[in-house]
Amino acid sequence: MSAPIQLLFQGESPPDLATSALGPFIVQRCAGLDEAAQQLQAGRFDALLLHAGNAAQLHALLHWNALSHAVLDTALVVLMPEPGGSDVARLLQFGVQEVVPLREAHAERIALALRQAVERKHLEQAARRAYATDLGTGLPSHAQLMEHMTHLLALREREPAPMALLVLRIEGLAAAESALGVEAANVLRRKIAVRLRSGLRASDVVAALGADRFGVLLAWIDDVADGQRVVAKLSQSLQRPLNVAGQDVAVAVGTGVARYPGDGRDAETLLRLAGSQAALHNVQGHVGFAARGPRGGGAAANDETPTQF
Repeated sequence: MSAPIQLLFQGESPPDLATSALGPFIVQRCAGLDEAAQQLQAGRFDALLLHAGNAAQLHALLHWNALSHAVLDTALVVLMPEPGGSDVARLLQFGVQEVVPLREAHAERIALALRQAVERKHLEQAARRAYATDLGTGLPSHAQLMEHMTHLLALREREPAPMALLVLRIEGLAAAESALGVEAANVLRRKIAVRLRSGLRASDVVAALGADRFGVLLAWIDDVADGQRVVAKLSQSLQRPLNVAGQDVAVAVGTGVARYPGDGRDAETLLRLAGSQAALHNVQGHVGFAARGPRGGGAAANDETPTQF
């Protein structure tokens, strides 16, 4: 039996999917797009079924601030009146998996659309993981970050909202490799990745940009100053020694921040600016081995204590 599909439905009357052989479906209803955004932030859904029954509802969907977030990990299917080619094209460009005309919106047609959308989303995610993951850290790679940013920025052009890209350049990895070996340096990189990830929101993206660089995409910020505040706190967190092979290893960090839209409106420009800042600015912290008191055996690669900012 297939795993249940967790479905969030926005509309007045959810379809009866209880007996569908394409399920099982676990359906949760929400009243509007604002509530849908809240539900998506609060829980994990495989699919989102939206009812756009008239021109006003379609317009609201196309200008929904949370649309870019909704399509990242959730298969999105839209029910609407007889769709025109331009409407379908716009929805597909924004990441909608399938559009179902209301005249076809009986339970089995909807169930088939949902099942196909979910399977396509799973294949899309698997393909992205296969080519776009940094194997040393498990983080998204440079290519994956750029693809994600390009998609998000395209959506931001119609609904501008501040966002920021941070770049952190790490000094000390080469010294750790020379002193402790290649595998120890790999462990150190993984620990840096864990510490960065644990200090951010679930919606933020951490990526490996190279052997000694990490990128952080803050997709939603309330104020342009938030980028500098977050990069300062992440830099400070990395100045605490990391235990590798029984040694407390210290690293230093150079940082850069580029903000959308003020510093640029495309991924390449933002990355180039943040990267150049990280390369040119003085690093913070000290490279080497920190003084340490007695403690047990070497810590695991993922033993960092999360610190939320």
